[in-house]
Amino acid sequence: MIGQITLTLIKPYAVRHGFVGPILAKINEAGFRITALKYLQLTKLQAEEFYGIHRGTLYFDRLVKFMTQGPVVAAILEKENAVESYRKLIGATDPKLAAEGTLRKLFGASVELNAVHGSDSDENALRESAFFFSTLERF
Repeated sequence: MIGQITLTLIKPYAVRHGFVGPILAKINEAGFRITALKYLQLTKLQAEEFYGIHRGTLYFDRLVKFMTQGPVVAAILEKENAVESYRKLIGATDPKLAAEGTLRKLFGASVELNAVHGSDSDENALRESAFFFSTLERF
C-alpha cells in the first residue's frame, strides 16, 4: 500500500459551507478512488492525538479547537503516487498562495480556515489512515 494511498480530511469550515460534494467531485475527477469514507466529529483528545506531531507549536491549540468545532469527512484515497498527487491537488496551506484550481484555493478562506488536510508522506498516510479506519472499513 505504500505509495498507493493517502488520507484526506474535509475540515469543519468546508463541511459547514457545503463544500463536501464539490470537493469529493474534484477528487474523483483527479483520478482518485475513494476506498473508505466517513463523517464524524473529532473529540479534543482525538484531535490532539491526530495532530500530535504539531504539539508544542504556536498553532497547535488553535488547530485542535478548529478541528473540533464541527464534523469532518475522512477518506482514504487510492492512486499511484497518491500522497504526491493529492498534495498537488490540494495546493498550498494558504489559499492566497495556492495555485488556481487547487482545493484550498477553491474552497479555503485562510491558512487557519483551509478546506482540507492531506497526508504529507507515505508513512503518515498509513498512520493517518489507520487512525480513522479499520481494515474492515476499507474497500
